[in-house]
Amino acid sequence: MTIDAAKVDALLARARREVDEGLLPSSQVALAIDGELVAFEAFGDATLDTRYALFSCTKAFVAAAVWSLMAEGLIDVDEPVVTYIPEFGTNGKDVITVEQVMLHTAGFPHAPLAPPRWDTREGRLQAFAQWRLNWEPGTSYEYHATSAHWVLAELIDRVTGGDYRDVLQERVTDPAGLPRMLGIPEGKEQDGIADLVTVGEPASTEEIRTAFGVDELPVTEVTPEAVLAFNRADVRAVGVPGGGAAGRACDLALFYQALLHNPGEIWEPGLLADVTSRVRNELPERNSGVPANRSLGLILAGDDGYSNVRGLGRTVSPGAFGHNGAGGQLAWADPETGLSLGYCTNGYDLHVVREPRRGTAISSLAGVCTTD
Repeated sequence: MTIDAAKVDALLARARREVDEGLLPSSQVALAIDGELVAFEAFGDATLDTRYALFSCTKAFVAAAVWSLMAEGLIDVDEPVVTYIPEFGTNGKDVITVEQVMLHTAGFPHAPLAPPRWDTREGRLQAFAQWRLNWEPGTSYEYHATSAHWVLAELIDRVTGGDYRDVLQERVTDPAGLPRMLGIPEGKEQDGIADLVTVGEPASTEEIRTAFGVDELPVTEVTPEAVLAFNRADVRAVGVPGGGAAGRACDLALFYQALLHNPGEIWEPGLLADVTSRVRNELPERNSGVPANRSLGLILAGDDGYSNVRGLGRTVSPGAFGHNGAGGQLAWADPETGLSLGYCTNGYDLHVVREPRRGTAISSLAGVCTTD
């Protein structure tokens, strides 16, 4: 595959459009192939060094740390969570497996954990003990926006004796040639992280009905208020494992190149092949009805016509995999073309129809940037 320069130009123009129109304060976009960047641009009030809140793109990095521990036999995803975290097994949660936590089928999508409890292990374990099930584990799929990855973070801590933020750096970002991305200490180390701002106006009921077939979308914990909390230095320092990483579009694109090429065998090859291609969760999402198509930590595009709904655009191959983040952050790789994409913005669009359409357009343009 070779890069089509004209198609890359079209991708860059689309990524720049809302910045030029005054909607978004800034954005970055990066495209990579064969382990190298072929495009990396910043638009608006940003430079190539500007870092962004990555939100749920973080989940793939945390999963990548878990994969390395699986390969060493330190984590068995078939085991109940209580094998590693006995304090978790209250209120019927003793049956939940690590795999169910990673697949968002564990049954506690709305379990709360917020400051100051999330600042300490003691506080987190107190929250775990109080959590209750919303439905029977393994029987349904609903996105666990933050709760599941707090469990994975504690699991990493238990089996390594370390700190999940440091473990992620040691086992994932350092070997991939990337900077520290989760748990950025307060002070100068947070310089250059773009503050989030809300932009746009909420979509009308008619717009929502036309796009999604319902009059309103379900209320989740991902609210504008919750998103803007990631401007706080203390929140950035905590390193929320389900969404607290900070980085650049190039860091996302190059991380997914690492998943395609596994330089230095960061991950055991057979296991990496499994997590980037094997669908373990095909359950329909409880609200939308769209099948999950999830592996252990990643979303796969699939061939059922829902790749754009899953955040990977309309032009990638069925085997493309990734994990996007709130506010329009994009991150994926396509093994068929060898391309990977990273896109970031600090404009949190209140228009719940426009934002996913932007992501679909950018991803779709990125997916065709090669030619035979």
